[in-house]
Amino acid sequence: LHTKMWFLGWKGPSGFSASSTADQVTHGIDGTSLTAIVTGASSGLGLETTRVLALRGVHVVMAVRNVNSGLDIKETLLKEIPAAKIDVFQLDLSSLASVRKFASDFNSSGFPLNILINNAGLMATPFMLSEDNIELQFATNHLGHFLLTNLLLETMKKTVRESNREGRIVIVSSEAHRFAYSEGIRFDKINSESE
Repeated sequence: LHTKMWFLGWKGPSGFSASSTADQVTHGIDGTSLTAIVTGASSGLGLETTRVLALRGVHVVMAVRNVNSGLDIKETLLKEIPAAKIDVFQLDLSSLASVRKFASDFNSSGFPLNILINNAGLMATPFMLSEDNIELQFATNHLGHFLLTNLLLETMKKTVRESNREGRIVIVSSEAHRFAYSEGIRFDKINSESE
């Protein structure tokens, strides 16, 4: 019942509710010594996450499929937040080669990594296989982020050791898990167009 009431707008133990904004939740936070990667940073929750982290002084690496779109968004954000530290890197989570290239480029950049926000995702797309012959939604939402996290983990651990500050890995999800098959993921049929 308590969870249901929180969902309806009543404040939880943190003092925030489902209607609290990112600006409200982060008010007073100084993130100037932090670096974050946000996947899917060019729209929706990823864009708002990027904006608010930049507003709080965090160096944000926008991980986006379309670099030109990402650069346009960066320019727009810099007009709103002139002191923002934003970089744009190409990342297509449906491609394991792209994930490996992104991680290699990021790890070679010398940037620290305090926060990884795995936000990008697809939902209810027509059946398609990725370039790795994996169902596109599963490849993007699960395998891409799994590989990305694993490839960046050593950089995050190094940042933790050097900064003496815990890192954070955030996985953004939806309520769609409530509509899963009763037996769970059908791994034996993951590439079946009929599923």
